[in-house]
Amino acid sequence: MTGDVDCVLDLSIERFLKHSFLNPIDANGTDLENIDRTLSVAPMMDWTDRHCRYLHRLLSKHTLLYTEMVTAPAVINGDQERLLAFDQAEHPIALQLGGSDPAQLEAATRIGCEFGYDEVNLNVGCPSDRVQSGKFGACLMREPELVADCVQAMREGSTGAEITVKCRIGVDDQVPADVLPAFLETVLARGVQSFTIHARMAWLAGLSPKENRDIPPLDYDLVHQMKADFPHLEIVLNGGLATLEQAKEHIERGLDGAMIGRAAYHQPADILASADRVLFGSDTDTSGEDAVLQMLPYIEAHLMKGGRLNHITRHMLGLFAGRPGARQWRRSLSERAHTDGAGPEVVLAALAHMQAIAAE
Repeated sequence: MTGDVDCVLDLSIERFLKHSFLNPIDANGTDLENIDRTLSVAPMMDWTDRHCRYLHRLLSKHTLLYTEMVTAPAVINGDQERLLAFDQAEHPIALQLGGSDPAQLEAATRIGCEFGYDEVNLNVGCPSDRVQSGKFGACLMREPELVADCVQAMREGSTGAEITVKCRIGVDDQVPADVLPAFLETVLARGVQSFTIHARMAWLAGLSPKENRDIPPLDYDLVHQMKADFPHLEIVLNGGLATLEQAKEHIERGLDGAMIGRAAYHQPADILASADRVLFGSDTDTSGEDAVLQMLPYIEAHLMKGGRLNHITRHMLGLFAGRPGARQWRRSLSERAHTDGAGPEVVLAALAHMQAIAAE
């Protein structure tokens, strides 16, 4: 069995080396001065780390990927390599910052540009208590002038990355139809041209962050109205989107793009494997099986640096969601990937077991 696994691993590495994602021209082939935001994967804390993003990039060459939110003080004072480093294959990639101090955000944006990010996004949508106590995230919907000062400073700190904003339609007792257009008007006056709008209010008192993702009602029509009222702005919809078909429907109605969060994480192949064909005009799809094989050299490199297999495989559990053998795939990785010495052979064995079940 070991010899068979080694043979498969060698073949998969050879196959990967021929793949376009290792070609620096292809990896950076997007026109980064005009980032295509037709589809993006939302920034999600504890989920969209570099390993997750690398997997997502293997599934879709064109989808815009976001980091987890990083606070501006952390970028300035923290371990920048750990917080900001990414693989060049991840382009196009956006750094999401949290903060409300213009000087800190300017400095953090400059550092992000040094690392090579294509976009730096300001978080004006996170409703957590911790974020509110730091006076950033969704509570900034109440202070559009401060947000305007922040994005102006970020634009001054940028050496090439586009500055964008992700926001809610309002918070607490605000009236979204009044607040949102005024917010957009104030911030766009400082040069921001792209807004990703989560189509829910954030109720900052009484609801947890999880509840704020589900309980406040969605108002997609208001987001579409913003595109009608501000046709020169790029408007990307976020919130409640669970399928590629839903995203396509809103784009066909006139929005510039769609951002998908939890569905893209839990069912990455369902969302991303056909995204390049459905939304970006490519003539091919990617499969979960291909993505697994293409991940093997990346896994090897991570292990050689002292990393553990489960750092990566935790993001791969949903690759075959809804398919025969998916449960065995998840179980195999969950039970074995965290053990000492676990390597690519664990992934290959899980894949082989899944495929055997699917063939029955």
